[in-house]
Amino acid sequence: MTEPTPGATSHDNRRQVLYWRLLARLLDPEEQPALETASLAVVDDIGLPSTLLDPQVSVDSVVQRHPELAAELDGLMLTGPGPATGSPDGGSDGDDDGDDDGDGSDRDRDDRDRAAEVRRAALVSKILLNVYSSGTGPVTAQQLAHWQSDAGWLERALGCAPGQLRAGRAAGGPGTGVSPTGTDSAGTTPDPSRLIPEIGPELGAIEAALVRRMRLREVLADPRLAGRLTPSMSLIEQLLRDKDNLSGVALANAKSLIRRFVDEVAEVLRTQVARATVGALDRSVPPKRVFRNLDLDRTIWKNLTNWSPEEERLYVDRLYYRHTARKTTPQRLIVVVDQSGSMVDAMVNCTILASIFAGLPKVDVHLIAYDTRALDLTPWVHDPFETLLRTRLGGGTDGTVAMALAGPKVAEPRNTVVVWISDFYEWQAEPLFESMAALHRSGAKFIPVGSVSSSGRGSVNPWFRERFKDLGTPVLSGHIRKLVHELKTFLA
Repeated sequence: MTEPTPGATSHDNRRQVLYWRLLARLLDPEEQPALETASLAVVDDIGLPSTLLDPQVSVDSVVQRHPELAAELDGLMLTGPGPATGSPDGGSDGDDDGDDDGDGSDRDRDDRDRAAEVRRAALVSKILLNVYSSGTGPVTAQQLAHWQSDAGWLERALGCAPGQLRAGRAAGGPGTGVSPTGTDSAGTTPDPSRLIPEIGPELGAIEAALVRRMRLREVLADPRLAGRLTPSMSLIEQLLRDKDNLSGVALANAKSLIRRFVDEVAEVLRTQVARATVGALDRSVPPKRVFRNLDLDRTIWKNLTNWSPEEERLYVDRLYYRHTARKTTPQRLIVVVDQSGSMVDAMVNCTILASIFAGLPKVDVHLIAYDTRALDLTPWVHDPFETLLRTRLGGGTDGTVAMALAGPKVAEPRNTVVVWISDFYEWQAEPLFESMAALHRSGAKFIPVGSVSSSGRGSVNPWFRERFKDLGTPVLSGHIRKLVHELKTFLA
């Protein structure tokens, strides 16, 4: 058994000093003089720049002054300490002097491994502190750009491309989901595919908070900075609230960001809608005799009597095709969305969802947005981008004005579904509920929805929740997939 090296305790203490300083600065931005002095001595002693300890200096700035650090930062958090019986990179330590007793060489390798861990702790601390200590107060465009760059370095340290975790895409090389950095022999490397749900949302939340604190108009006026923004629900909310105050380049960049976000969400929702068919099969209509409709299993089964054992060949005298025509009855879908400040997520999601259903055959979609006034957005329902640009977020809530627009649209109740998205904190609760109950009794499918956000979180007025439950139309809350399922069930 190899004895501990004399420097082992020293290396461990140095690493602990760096990590204790990191924790102290994350929990309290005020400097702890003893930890700061000790950490400065550590980085000086191991040959790293003292700027690693300054959270005001971006990682980009450090790398520009010390370009040799870039290679160390890539995949930094995916590589653990070197194997106990080899150099930090797992290869030969180059000592071929024939000393096979292992004592001296093992001690040297262990000492190098521990020293490498101290260096790694200093670099990891720099990245984590810059990303997770985002401060308070107003944020300038330059500060946001620096944070985004630092977050990109964190993603690179985790084996991802900058922006991958924040965008929720698979980590690692093309089509693999695995970082090219690889794993160490102890198997301690984190699985990059698990980093998206664990770290991605955290980075997105920090970025969203910075966006809320920043001078958004300043960023939008600079195409370079605007191009680095990651479209998110919080950013879209800020853009929709401020769009009337934008013009020129800033307005064009804002529209570009909204369009990007709309397209990304629409692609996800379109996939969910397409998973279910609309209408029952109509077997009175002969199937189209095209290759994509060929029922191969049935064709083989029906022609088994034509099997030739001598030739080992199946002769097919008739082809069978699948029926694809469906019985469809024109359906009317009326979506009413509360566009007050608390329902931004629902407004964006349901506007996009309405446009997708509007593209289905035999579905007549109407869209109404309201706060204390109601707006019929049906003419633009096929284009969620144009629809969102016409919304005005904020204000109070008066659902009776929306019901005044929605009610006359219910021409054939049995073929109509009304989706009402709101938190139902209403100014005129009693008359609104009575009109909703009357709509339900008429035979229309009434679906009250309390939340259709990406996270599924939302608050609903308990008074309305209980009465909808008694009416037999409980409030639907949760992920937007639930609403998609309800609508597809009705339209089938």
